[in-house]
Amino acid sequence: MSEFLKILKEVKHPGKGDRDIVDLGMVKDIDTEGNKVIVTLGFPKRRDPLTEYLVGSTRAAIIRNSPEGTEVEVKTIVIEEEKTKKNPSELGDEMIKDVKHIIGIASGKGGVGKSTVAVNLAVALARQGFKVGLADADVYGPSVPTMTGTEGMVPDAQKEDETEWIIPIEKYGVKWMSIGFFAQRHQALVWRGPMACNALKQMILQVKWEQLDYLLIDMPPGTGDIHISLLKDIPVEAAIIVTTPQNVALADVEKGVDMFSNPNINIPILGIVENMAWFTPEELPENKYYIFGKDGGKEMAEKMGLELLGQIPIVQSIREGGDKGEPVSLGSAPDGIAFMALAAKISEMVSA
Repeated sequence: MSEFLKILKEVKHPGKGDRDIVDLGMVKDIDTEGNKVIVTLGFPKRRDPLTEYLVGSTRAAIIRNSPEGTEVEVKTIVIEEEKTKKNPSELGDEMIKDVKHIIGIASGKGGVGKSTVAVNLAVALARQGFKVGLADADVYGPSVPTMTGTEGMVPDAQKEDETEWIIPIEKYGVKWMSIGFFAQRHQALVWRGPMACNALKQMILQVKWEQLDYLLIDMPPGTGDIHISLLKDIPVEAAIIVTTPQNVALADVEKGVDMFSNPNINIPILGIVENMAWFTPEELPENKYYIFGKDGGKEMAEKMGLELLGQIPIVQSIREGGDKGEPVSLGSAPDGIAFMALAAKISEMVSA
């Protein structure tokens, strides 16, 4: 047991001054059955906002430091009864009751710049005077901390009626929330579907958003059980599909549209954003080079009866801005102008 306790001292609780779960007395039991390790964690209240993060980090720490083939199960127990009892949906309703519109930003596949579009759209909306928040629901590849220059920041928690609420990070006029704020740099989150779903719900429903005109949700790429669970429990009003002009990306747009149109989900799609529509050198802003094909997103929108919301060019500043944590929508380059136009279009379609 001592060897596992040593391993679990790597798991820090960001809400407790980065003290580890062993020192905090959260590790209640460690048992082994053959090649299986069973860890029991105790929580003083049911709704520690970092429960799912700590469970996932515990599992990841054991797997990282154990022989290949080791199975890990993490159980949780409550060691103190709550004074007030509210179910998660009631808690979530409290925090999003002042959010006017929740919009999902989705893509049929990864690598199309969905998060770039989500972050820059959020900043562009804020620049136009709206109150905006963004929840980074891409649990396996959270990129918001890097793209917003908020790496290393840890959200505060505020306790009200025996429940702790997460306080989002604010920068560029936007309230940001990401699982990346709680994971150590380069840490892989070894989470199964249900665990990831629960963590994402906490990252959205247990956050003190307060009054917002728009809450954007940067959804994981693709379609699957995480998406279905998220859309079932979060009152998403509408969705935006991001694609590139390439055929391989366009083929997956139909899957994304089909998911939102499914009778069990039935969420309206505002339209398609064609990212990487053309390449424009910074020194030649009038030039357009269609390196991934021309008007693929536009043609797909027409084929599916959807609106083309905008075409975002590739400019070197997009990559540099993302790496430096300075969204290009803060500037006046062609890409920044395109995001401002996209924000204006969205605010017209979904009036705040």
